[in-house]
Amino acid sequence: MERYLPECLDSLLHQNLHLTQYEVIIVNDESKDGTLKVANYYAAKHSNMIVLDKKNAGVGAARNSGFDVAKGKYVYFLDPDDYLAKETITTILNLMESNDLDILTFQSMSVINKHVPNSTNIERDIKQLEIQDGISYIANKKHLNEVWRYFIKREFMVAAGIRFIEGKWMEDAILTSQLFIKAQRMAHVDYDIHRYRILPTSAMRNKTPEHYNKVIFDNANAAYAYSELISTVSKDHKNSARCIKRLKTRQQSFVFFLMVRLMKSDISIDRIPKMLKGFEEIDAYPLKKFLGEDYHGITYSILVFIFNRKYLIKPFITVFRTFYKFVK
Repeated sequence: MERYLPECLDSLLHQNLHLTQYEVIIVNDESKDGTLKVANYYAAKHSNMIVLDKKNAGVGAARNSGFDVAKGKYVYFLDPDDYLAKETITTILNLMESNDLDILTFQSMSVINKHVPNSTNIERDIKQLEIQDGISYIANKKHLNEVWRYFIKREFMVAAGIRFIEGKWMEDAILTSQLFIKAQRMAHVDYDIHRYRILPTSAMRNKTPEHYNKVIFDNANAAYAYSELISTVSKDHKNSARCIKRLKTRQQSFVFFLMVRLMKSDISIDRIPKMLKGFEEIDAYPLKKFLGEDYHGITYSILVFIFNRKYLIKPFITVFRTFYKFVK
């Protein structure tokens, strides 16, 4: 991340906040390039920046390490290849403070090479925020998994006892829904705040067989984690049925995208029946709750039709893999 970290940290320094008002905790997860050198350079120049240099243990462990030493009233997790629009954090913090929110979600913009330092709408007046508990939020709005899409009241997260899973991908997909379910006061604001940098070398685009297969099995782990997560939704809540429906859709999305990745992997097709049997036991398969308001379209429909018929899976993936070898 040595190439991108300066832009990330510079964006945090251009927020109309005095250095005494916030801290920046940089967790170096045993980087192999000059990332640590960049981090230490910034920490030496700015009194509110500290560096935690740790042995590699994965994204979840790195984020937990930063969270454990954080002292601020609010906490935000930002990836080192992303950045924030200038002079936007104060607006988000003011909204959280004035509305006593546990969580506030906002908009992100995807970027490739173009630098987009300014928010497109931060100056716009907003109507009063729609404040609701997290179960209602999930029920009424398709939420996205990434942890950089929202600010969190630290005291709330500590009291909830929720931490990132360690050693597996999909860590923020699990934590996000866990936090939302526990939140008593949360809202969304359509302000353009975050910049998501699309990199061909990013972890989720890594196509090496070892990593690709790990993501497949970590998707499976997320499906099982959601089974336990769904059981924590209070059945007495007025929006529990709709919330659970959306969480079931998300759970089955892990199975769906796992199957899509399996098509391109070198994992034996003969392992699939055992995996599907496990998903059946937690009602994550067949994919009866996947298609709907959150996931729809002809491609999804065709693949779900195939995936839901076990007798079609093996010949379909066999043909696909044969064809894929010639076009990739």
